[in-house]
Amino acid sequence: MDKTTNGWINGLIGVVIFAGSLPATRAAVMDLDPTFLTGARAAIAALLGAMLLLAFRERRPALSDLPALAVVALGVVVGFPLLTALALRHVSSAHSIVFLGLLPLCTAVFGVLRGGERPRPAFWLFSLLGSVFVAGHAALGGIGASLRGDLLMLAAIAVCGLGYAEGARLSRRLGGWQVISWALVLSLPVMLPMTLLTRPASFDHVGAPAWFSLAYVSLFSMLIGFVFWYRGLAQGGIAAVGQLQLLQPFLALGLAALFLHEPISGTMLAATLGAVGCVAGARRFA
Repeated sequence: MDKTTNGWINGLIGVVIFAGSLPATRAAVMDLDPTFLTGARAAIAALLGAMLLLAFRERRPALSDLPALAVVALGVVVGFPLLTALALRHVSSAHSIVFLGLLPLCTAVFGVLRGGERPRPAFWLFSLLGSVFVAGHAALGGIGASLRGDLLMLAAIAVCGLGYAEGARLSRRLGGWQVISWALVLSLPVMLPMTLLTRPASFDHVGAPAWFSLAYVSLFSMLIGFVFWYRGLAQGGIAAVGQLQLLQPFLALGLAALFLHEPISGTMLAATLGAVGCVAGARRFA
């Protein structure tokens, strides 16, 4: 199996794991403060990442790598989780998932700017068309919106795309799990105090779904998913493999319907098939 195919397989595994992030976050913020949730998930993942780095005796990154690791930390450890948690106070997880359709295009743009990639013109056509399928699904679904929630989600997509591209660029030299682990460790001096300062006075009101969701976003969304995702982007190309994120909204919508009993539009199947076609086209011309 060639390196590019491995990259697509790893990327797909990462997308499947990430698909549960927004529904789990939505369930968690019903009982937990968004700021506490952001700090707690990062702090837990950082401690696990530190254990991995110590267990495998990984060398410390060079000083020249620290600015890029800081961008990764600000983008995917702090920015995206916090902004989405705040947005989910105003919009449903089904509505927020719609914005994930813009993430592949955003990641591809940063892949060009930061990763030096140059996809062919046809690639951009498929990438834009895929975003249109997702946006069209949102419009036809008639899911209620909130201006504040939408702005927060747009900001989340921008910082996440940058964090993905920067992390993938570093993964070519440092390795996928090493990049996210070092980024988490770098953020720990900020995230741990945030967790302690924003923790609720009592956890009696926190139900089992919120605890399960916190565990999921800490272990899978914040650490394990990135092991596969950064490796996939580094192997198969940031812009190309990033198009797999077009499938994430529909996987996540299914999870939201299954676990949160949120309404799902009847256009979901058609939009999903359209997104799959765009992913295939993007892969061909990347």
